[in-house]
Amino acid sequence: MGLAKTELFTTQQNTIATFAKAFAHPARIAILEQLFKTEGCVCGDLVTEIGLAQPTISQHLKELKNLGLIKGNVEGTSVCYCIDTDNWQQMKQEMEVFMNQDTAAPEDCC
Repeated sequence: MGLAKTELFTTQQNTIATFAKAFAHPARIAILEQLFKTEGCVCGDLVTEIGLAQPTISQHLKELKNLGLIKGNVEGTSVCYCIDTDNWQQMKQEMEVFMNQDTAAPEDCC
């Protein structure tokens, strides 16, 4: 299988692709929605709220953290997660620029 060759693409293209990975799985969307809904840090409620196994939730939390959209703080024996508001704002700005592009071609061009 070939490499991604991310160096062939602009920083903006790589950034958008990285952020888009957060939305590539419905479990990550559900986790983000739950974090927004609680408006604070969530420690152990995600398994109960979302209904997936702890290892699955942990895997998706790790991915969201690696993408920079959430951050975690250790509290006792658990890690509590919340939205990383700075990175969330950056993601929204990058995605808005990309998503607000419109085609100038006629509708029946292809």
